[in-house]
Amino acid sequence: MRIQIGDNVSLYKSGVLPRLQHPRRTPNKRRMATDAVTPRPSSVTPGSSARPDLLARWLFIVASMIVGIVLVGGITRLTESGLSITQWQPITGTLPPLTEAQWQAEFAEYRATPEYMFEAGPAGMTLADFKFIFFWEWFHRFIGRMIGLVFALPLAYFWVRKMIPSGYKLRLVALLALGGLQGAFGWFMVRSGLSGQMTDVSHFWLSIHLLTALFTLGGLVWTALDLRRLAQMKDARPARLTGLALVAAAVLFVQLLLGAWVAGLNAGHASDTWPLMQNRIIPEYDAGEGLFRAVTHDPYLLHFLHRWWAWVAFIGILLFARHVKKLSRRPSATLNALLGAQMVLGIATVMTGVALWIAVAHQLVGALLVAAFAWAAHVSGRTA
Repeated sequence: MRIQIGDNVSLYKSGVLPRLQHPRRTPNKRRMATDAVTPRPSSVTPGSSARPDLLARWLFIVASMIVGIVLVGGITRLTESGLSITQWQPITGTLPPLTEAQWQAEFAEYRATPEYMFEAGPAGMTLADFKFIFFWEWFHRFIGRMIGLVFALPLAYFWVRKMIPSGYKLRLVALLALGGLQGAFGWFMVRSGLSGQMTDVSHFWLSIHLLTALFTLGGLVWTALDLRRLAQMKDARPARLTGLALVAAAVLFVQLLLGAWVAGLNAGHASDTWPLMQNRIIPEYDAGEGLFRAVTHDPYLLHFLHRWWAWVAFIGILLFARHVKKLSRRPSATLNALLGAQMVLGIATVMTGVALWIAVAHQLVGALLVAAFAWAAHVSGRTA
């Protein structure tokens, strides 16, 4: 049976034949699916030689080395070894003295320092005693040299091989520059204790030296997390620092600064009781030259501020960790665990009269706390 075109109208109306859509109105399902998965502009373009995963692992290694040097730095400080090497020799100082004559020459230079003349010498320091403190300062500087090499050489290789994703070169160079500043600040710190009547280094230079290391540690962890996320998601954007994280970081910074000043002034020995000092909440301190001078120089007041600002930091970071828990449990749990351990170790350091290994553990956990905080802050600031 032949069906005329005109008859189709009645067949369409009766539903016998399906109604055809106009070609222009027909949805292109393939094109719609392609548009839905099209990524946003990425720092890693297809076919590029960028290796964010490899760079992230490298930065985590450097970060772990900084934790190690902070640990050794704590031992160096607590054993009063920091002034045993009186010169800054980045290349020739790599090797320690190897002959008896070299040891005698180093010991002679140390005997000219105020620390030896007013403290170590009258206490009866021998050459064997000097070798012990020399080792810790030399080892501290040796790790610093190794960190420089482990950072600079791979960075140059990654740069030449074009393995660095776009947008990260300047940040990596800035981190390298911070490492160089760290070495310079360390020497300025040592030099502050080699002249005049001072038998210790300046607590201001010590705080600059330590806080620069911790800031670099946080920057390394943050950048490594950015790169690791970029390796997982090609269109991932760098995390941003949120307002809440910034407030918590400021509270933590004050506590770290006070801790560095306490270490530099040996203020940990101001009291071996807790929670009271001198059988009172607020100890006696010297405010004869003004409150600002007392806050920055008096060991009793600084000890008091460090032990009680710790509770402000504890509450602030605890609230921040609670916020991060809504986004990810692991960084929040890690931050909480280290925060609790740091509080316990701080109290134990006081009550044991600054026992060496407890005080060293206190400084080590402080560095780990900074790394965990950077992790948590990164999670809270992810934008994609």
